[in-house]
Amino acid sequence: MNRAIAHKLAGLAFGAGFGFVLGAARLHEYDTIHDMLLLREPDVFLLMGGAIGVSLPLLWLLERAGATTLLGGRLALSRSRAQRHHVVGGITFGVGWAVVGTCPAPALVMLASGAGLGAVAVAGLFVGLRLRDVQTSRRAVAPTVGDGEHHEVPALAH
Repeated sequence: MNRAIAHKLAGLAFGAGFGFVLGAARLHEYDTIHDMLLLREPDVFLLMGGAIGVSLPLLWLLERAGATTLLGGRLALSRSRAQRHHVVGGITFGVGWAVVGTCPAPALVMLASGAGLGAVAVAGLFVGLRLRDVQTSRRAVAPTVGDGEHHEVPALAH
């Protein structure tokens, strides 16, 4: 099997599994998120805390051991100090999460489950991504690719 296709299939399998976990935990339901934000649904915080509690030491150990990723690169975690754009982005994300009652991954689960609000949320995600691109293009001298903060390189012409 072609290596690129194998990576895409692995991504699809992990994404579907993650979507299943989100759906099973009811994180795609507006009422669950709304109750969590009103501090009436503590199990959502416990789920997120558990995920952090498992992944943080595991990623640290894998990075220290020199593990490689599925794409063959060495695992290297990004580290940076909090800056103004982190705070602004966090506030924007939090306000959007509170208004719509979902964030990106559960929005896709909502859409897949047939919830109409999922379509609105996913459309809002694309509008937000476009606005971010417009805002960054005003600052950038040349278009870049990367995670937006680390390891940016000039974009290749298509």
